[in-house]
Amino acid sequence: MTCRNVVSLRKSRLAAIVFDGAPSQNRFMRALASLLALAGIAGAIYFYSLKKLPVSDLGTTPTQTISLTGVRMDLMQIAEAERSFIAQNGHCASMDELISSQSLAMKRPERDGYLYTADCAAADFTVTARHEPAPAGSSIRYPVLAIDSLMEVREVN
Repeated sequence: MTCRNVVSLRKSRLAAIVFDGAPSQNRFMRALASLLALAGIAGAIYFYSLKKLPVSDLGTTPTQTISLTGVRMDLMQIAEAERSFIAQNGHCASMDELISSQSLAMKRPERDGYLYTADCAAADFTVTARHEPAPAGSSIRYPVLAIDSLMEVREVN
């Protein structure tokens, strides 16, 4: 019996596992993987940049900042109505009087838990916005804001 060199037509196990796909499919998958990685990085940057947003009042959350902006705008509106009322009537008015005389476009002297009060002394006034204290152990802080006849909103203690 003579031995001849035999060439097998069977593929090895390793050759069966490796797939020589079309080059266009490989490029598409690489592009898709790159796009997903880029979207993940952009999402992470966006998420962490939102956490680092500056706030106007130390110790408040971004949603509180939005509410406090509205409170500051209300205080400016109340102070302007108070100045106008003093010019027309010669004396300072309470919040109820400002609302009932329609000198102020507000229906109620409050916003988002802040209650507005006006303190009068002759032609001078101070309008204060106070919120109920935060629950004990909470990290939330509700600043007390005030405006006076100088038209400057400030935080008071």
